[in-house]
Amino acid sequence: MRRAPAVITSRVPAPSADPHVLRALPLRQAGTTAVKAFLSIAGATLLLTACSSPTEPANVITDAPVIVPGKPGEVAATLTPGQTFAPLPSPTINATDVRYVQDMIVHHRQALEMAALAPDRAQSPRLKSLADRIYDAQGPEINAMTTWLEEEGLREPDHHADHATMPGMATPAQLTDLRNAKGESFDTLFLTLMIAHHKGAITMAETQLINGSHDRVLTWAQDVVAEQSAEITRLQRLLG
Repeated sequence: MRRAPAVITSRVPAPSADPHVLRALPLRQAGTTAVKAFLSIAGATLLLTACSSPTEPANVITDAPVIVPGKPGEVAATLTPGQTFAPLPSPTINATDVRYVQDMIVHHRQALEMAALAPDRAQSPRLKSLADRIYDAQGPEINAMTTWLEEEGLREPDHHADHATMPGMATPAQLTDLRNAKGESFDTLFLTLMIAHHKGAITMAETQLINGSHDRVLTWAQDVVAEQSAEITRLQRLLG
C-alpha cells in the first residue's frame, strides 16, 4: 500500500502592525492583511496630527512709528507707538460750518436765558407757553451741536467771550432791563428782543446755507430758518 506524499507547509509569520517589521518582510510575505494594517495605523496618525491645534503665533511687538496723514498741504505727523492724537475733523467740514455751530450755541444760550425769565415775570399765558416751547426746542439743539464739536475734535465756544456782534443778540443792558421788568412791560420787551433774536438766527443760518459744506450743519441751518420763521409770526401776533 502506497503512502500519500507528505505535504510540506511553510509557516508565514503573522502580519505585524509594526511598520518597521513590515518593511523588513518581503511584500509577498507581508501579505494583503499586513498592508491594510499599516495603512490603518498611518491614516490614524495623520488624522491625529491634522486635528491637533496649530501653534499660536507669538505676538509681534514693533517700535515702528505711526504716520498720520494731514490735510491737503499739511505735513504728515509722526507718532510713537502708544501715542494718542485728537480726531481729525471730517473732510467735508469748512470754516463756515465750525463758526456757525460755535456761534449758534452761544446764540441759543441767550435765548434760553431770556425764555427762563418768562414763567415768573410774564403776564400773558400765551407768551409763557411760547417761551416754554423755545426753551424745550433750543436746549436739545445746543446739546446736539456741542456733541458734534466734541466728536470732530473742535473747540467749544468760550462762555465769557464778547458775542455782541452776532446778529440779533441782546446787549447786557437790554438783558438787565428784561430781568427788572414784570407783567405787561416784560411781555413787550421780551417779544421785541426775541423777535430780533430770531431774525438774527435766521441771518446766521442763511449765511451757513450759502457758504457751509457739512450736511448735518446745513440741515441744522435749514431747521433754524423754518422753525424760527414760524415762531417770529407767533411772537408778532402776541406783540400786536
